[in-house]
Amino acid sequence: MSAEDRQSQLAREHKERQAKRAEQTTASKRNVVIGAVAAVVVVAGGLFAGVTLLGNDGDDVQAKPAATSSPVPSETAATPEPSLPVAPANTKCSYRKDTSGSPMKDVGMPPAKPNLKLKTMTITTNHGDVVIDLATQYAPCTVNSFAFLARKNFFDNTKCHRLATPENSGLSMLQCGDPQAKADGKNRTDGQGSSGYVYDSENLGGLPYTKGTVAVAQAVDAVNQNGSQFWISLGDETDQVEKAYTPFGVVAQGMEILDKIAKGGWISNPEDITGDGGSNAPKIPVIIKNVRLS
Repeated sequence: MSAEDRQSQLAREHKERQAKRAEQTTASKRNVVIGAVAAVVVVAGGLFAGVTLLGNDGDDVQAKPAATSSPVPSETAATPEPSLPVAPANTKCSYRKDTSGSPMKDVGMPPAKPNLKLKTMTITTNHGDVVIDLATQYAPCTVNSFAFLARKNFFDNTKCHRLATPENSGLSMLQCGDPQAKADGKNRTDGQGSSGYVYDSENLGGLPYTKGTVAVAQAVDAVNQNGSQFWISLGDETDQVEKAYTPFGVVAQGMEILDKIAKGGWISNPEDITGDGGSNAPKIPVIIKNVRLS
């Protein structure tokens, strides 16, 4: 199932839930009229591990102590509902200068008008191609940003700087897009790099962060500060994170390449400036040779 097919399915399910809730509300009112009173108490238990995904300001994924974890959301305070497709005539993107002070590779600003016909993003690595089906209709400004950076050769010869695994962080993901990263387990500023501009989040809750989902990286407390960094979920464990990161595609080809990287293990970086494993590089180096959208 492609990213946009999955998105459409989620939107349909959202409408069905709304209709069901409306029926339940009507039934409840009718019961009150005839004197039948019923009370339903729903108790939500359990805790999610609190995590942060590295963005422009240097924060990163880390498991929080259980005492600071957030409770499982109730049915009325749930994950954001899926976005609806954008109307082409109304689509306009806004980008602004990154003022965080992060190391930057400034290549200018993307155009305001996105290309809504883009379907795939191909990441050519030193291990082969990873092809991503894009959810362009749901995250048009995100796809527009990646298309712009790809045209500027922004990602060429950059290294994926972080491998998160269940053993080192409770998650499974490969993070890339820092133009300054050395991914050698020694560089203390790996994961700090930026494109020089930021933009708002899109499509929150639109796709689960399960294996194969691709999303933009930013610190959990840095709302609407998306940049050039992105992560690819390598396992369903990643779906535990807060739905605060723009999902914009799903891996269609090349997952076996990523699985091989994950199995190769990671290099711990004692000089990591964040102190939370944000620059634990994959032992098997991942070099992005080229990115193209079509």
